[in-house]
Amino acid sequence: MKSFMTIKALREALDKKEFSAAEVSSFYRAQIKKHNTKLNAVIETFDGESLADVAPAKAGVQTIISNFEVLPESLDSGLRRNDDSTGPLSGIPCLVKDLICQKDHISSAGSKILANYVAPYDATVIERIKAAGSYSLGRANCDEFAMGGSGEHSAYGPTCNPWDLERVPGGSSSGSAAAVAAGMVPFALGTETGGSVRQPSSFCNLVGLYPTYGHNSRYGIIPFASSNDQVGPITHTVYDNALITSILSGHDNRDSTSIAMGPQDYTKGLDGRFPAGLRIGVIRDSLEAEGVDSQVRAAFEASVEQLKKSGVTVKVIDLPNLKYGIAVYFIISRAEAASNLSRFDGSLYGMRAKEKDNLFEMYLKTRQEGFGVEVKRRILTGNYVLSAGHRDAYYTKAAQVRSLIRAEFTEAFKEVDVMISPTVSMLPFKIGALSHDPVAMYMADYFNVPNCAIGTPGLSVPCGFSREGLPIGIQFLGPRLSEALLYKVGHAFESLNDYHLRHPASYG
Repeated sequence: MKSFMTIKALREALDKKEFSAAEVSSFYRAQIKKHNTKLNAVIETFDGESLADVAPAKAGVQTIISNFEVLPESLDSGLRRNDDSTGPLSGIPCLVKDLICQKDHISSAGSKILANYVAPYDATVIERIKAAGSYSLGRANCDEFAMGGSGEHSAYGPTCNPWDLERVPGGSSSGSAAAVAAGMVPFALGTETGGSVRQPSSFCNLVGLYPTYGHNSRYGIIPFASSNDQVGPITHTVYDNALITSILSGHDNRDSTSIAMGPQDYTKGLDGRFPAGLRIGVIRDSLEAEGVDSQVRAAFEASVEQLKKSGVTVKVIDLPNLKYGIAVYFIISRAEAASNLSRFDGSLYGMRAKEKDNLFEMYLKTRQEGFGVEVKRRILTGNYVLSAGHRDAYYTKAAQVRSLIRAEFTEAFKEVDVMISPTVSMLPFKIGALSHDPVAMYMADYFNVPNCAIGTPGLSVPCGFSREGLPIGIQFLGPRLSEALLYKVGHAFESLNDYHLRHPASYG
């Protein structure tokens, strides 16, 4: 086996019996054992389970088939073969962000307060990858309760970037991205509330999707901000990402926010060509806003020139309210976080502080000892903006501005089919460099937070490297339920260069 194999390449090799599913499992377990000590990307490896999960019961096949009225072609070929395979991901492992419930395993959300919480059921997205033949090798590290943009805010310690161990891999899906970038698994599942899949994908030279809100089930996802949270895949290529999203998608009646959508096959039509007549809008702030790193801007501008030479129509788009996206997300997400995390007080589940004299002190000490600094900061902010004296000035106003941003994006998509910007405004920074300046860290998500606030999809694809050899990403933004278009455009852009084929040294 080779390191950094894509899902597509693994599927073809397994079908040709170039190696066995057991050998795949052994290979990736060895990769985790070899590299995780320096990266801290994996909190726990599920030893002794994968060989059984490599060949899931035929009932699992029927489960995934039943999710579709008409089975997508790319899945049909994998699910209905006459050999021993049971799905398009049969024998292909992954890692799962510690925010996603995996039955009979700890799901701690990277927090002390849930350090001993064992999930009694699988999240819907886990059910679906299992039904497609995949299996989880373990829990990927993450910022506590997904609250962080660097991977430094985990109770299990910070995750390092495989491209430079002194730098952050991005967050909050830090372990998921670092593990894929280091060749420890071919794909991983992350969650995104405000850039938490796309930002680490950009920092680690990977492909990451934030889907339309409601596209993927939130059932079994430990919540941060419920009106934004979505599961997204992290992969080496656009094709692999499209395949995983095809498998994850579909209505789930256990999630009241799940979209009633039919079968999807996002791998169909990925031929490396842009759609005829494609109109791409360059967000003006990408070219002019202060705070965008000069090397990030240079890589982005080079990508714009590539797109122009490919024959697509490119025009600059003004989004005057974009600059308020960070503030809107900041207020609404903190308010929802404070509400969601109020349940963790030691009374029902999770950690309970010991040797306390009364109930109030138990509540106080449990939350004081169980939550990290960043989570406490966001809970306090959330309670402040929801308080009687400030709710109208902050939360209500943020909800109103959110509607303005949504209307502005809707109008812009009448002029263009897709909008583009840098995924992140800065390069991967040194671990600890922004620890005492959380606002600067929040501002890194200037471009990838606004669409989360309004629930529209965004796809990050590698687009270059800095002088220091650090990855840079470009994001493609589309209107609601435009995943098929984003994948087609992203795949065509990916075909223009070889950035996605480059991998960090010393991880073979």
